[in-house]
Amino acid sequence: MDQAADDVIEALVRRHAPQVLGALVRRYGHFDPAEDSVQEALIAAAEQWPRDGVPDNPRGWLIRVASRRLTDRLRSDEARRRREETAAALTPADAFVSPPPGEGAAGGSRAPAEDDTLTLLFLCCHPALSPAAQIALTLRAVGGLTTAEIARAHLVPEATMAQRISRAKRVVRGTRFLRPDAQELDQRLGAVLQVLYLIFNEGYTATAGPDLHRTDLAREAIRLTRAVRRLLPHDGRVTGLLALMVLTEARTPARTGPGGELIPLDEQDRALWDRTAIAEGTALAEEALARGPAGDYQLQAAIAALHDEAERPEDTDWPQILALYDLLVRRTPDPAAALSRAVAVAMVHGPRAGLAEVDALAEAAGRHYRFDAVRAHLLERAGDATAARTAYRAAADATLSEPEARYLRMRADEAGR
Repeated sequence: MDQAADDVIEALVRRHAPQVLGALVRRYGHFDPAEDSVQEALIAAAEQWPRDGVPDNPRGWLIRVASRRLTDRLRSDEARRRREETAAALTPADAFVSPPPGEGAAGGSRAPAEDDTLTLLFLCCHPALSPAAQIALTLRAVGGLTTAEIARAHLVPEATMAQRISRAKRVVRGTRFLRPDAQELDQRLGAVLQVLYLIFNEGYTATAGPDLHRTDLAREAIRLTRAVRRLLPHDGRVTGLLALMVLTEARTPARTGPGGELIPLDEQDRALWDRTAIAEGTALAEEALARGPAGDYQLQAAIAALHDEAERPEDTDWPQILALYDLLVRRTPDPAAALSRAVAVAMVHGPRAGLAEVDALAEAAGRHYRFDAVRAHLLERAGDATAARTAYRAAADATLSEPEARYLRMRADEAGR
């Protein structure tokens, strides 16, 4: 099977994984063994689908295989022997019309009509969990990120993150798998939106690996945010986050070259941007701002809309963008937002002014690679090629993203030429 077909299978497996986990947790409970069983089913799919073909209903196939594995696990666990009969009775045989004769068969099957992913999302953001645990568990169970990817995103050791996720699973163990009521929605919404934002960011710019963009994660984050918006259509935060995602994702066709190389915003062919998505995102941003007061996601969506509406880089309304960043950084002490504001300062008041803002952020930014990348860009614009090369190389050495590292090394080589 060729690479394109392998990519299709990988995308299918990732897209269905949280739905399959949600279906098992809803029927059986037992979050931790359910996730283990889903992972085994995903491994079976990755091994068998390239050989035998993709089932007509991939989600149904995965639910059936994962259910078998979970039932076997419950039966073999001596401490749960008394639950054996109940577990066997709960096997969702009625969820399938024509089950495959074997786990490797590519026959058709019918999965439950209900998508449990949204319920799973709110379960992972249970108020008994700390915000850090909510994010980690959701990224693992719903976003499909590996423990290593989550650890890198949070700048902690993988072992630390594995312990955090395991503790979170123990906390939610036994929690009823039900869609939260209105009060619970309000309590958990902030964590849910933050998690969706992080999943999208990991999809739009992967923190590590050979690819800049992970389409499956970005699209899943948008899909889930749309689902939350259907649940809460009048919440400005939800609408603002969806607007931000749609407007940002609209630039994807122009972000990489033929070889997967990174193309920065001011060098992109804007004719490749998705104008339909930009129109939708702009309308959503306007709706979100009209609901007021403007929160973090609404402000970021407004900034994204200003970038997307500019037909050429020189048409960008940088003074308005800077004003929006001023509001944003007053609301939240986020080093990433402050770095973006420094770029806006440079575009309005010159690179030296922007460098002064960046240098003031050195301690807060924690010498993250993006700090050196922004500083290098501004040093190059200010005419200090030697310092720019040093900063570009420091950023390239610090990032785990191969496309970003290649781009930064290229910029280091070209600085001052």
